[in-house]
Amino acid sequence: MKLTTKGRYAVMAMADLASNGDVKPVSLNEIATRQNISLSYLEQLFLKLKNNHLVKSVRGPSGGYILERKAKDIKLSSIIFAVNEEVKTLNCKKDSKKGCDGRSVKCITHYLWDDLEKHINGFFENKNLNELISKQQNIF
Repeated sequence: MKLTTKGRYAVMAMADLASNGDVKPVSLNEIATRQNISLSYLEQLFLKLKNNHLVKSVRGPSGGYILERKAKDIKLSSIIFAVNEEVKTLNCKKDSKKGCDGRSVKCITHYLWDDLEKHINGFFENKNLNELISKQQNIF
């Protein structure tokens, strides 16, 4: 299974923004410091998040980023998709005429991993940013 740092960091940064952006815009430097993520990496991620209408930038001395929609309206799957990430459990292309590993048939466990991929993607589709930060706030 593959979910790279791109997807994980995007979700972390969006959760940080949702947790801290109620009163004023949050700078990427603040998020980078709190989450221990490279500022230049966050800049790349937030460009994609902005282009996918998940965040808005606010200019000026007290500028930064705010959520474009309410946290309850932002699915985790939208965040992961926005940064060009996908959860893949199969090495082969699902709709290919060739089977797994270039063979003429699918491997014996193909459908197991395909079902797992659907389950994971469904999980992210059914979770929103508000649920994520609510659980974190209940811990403290």
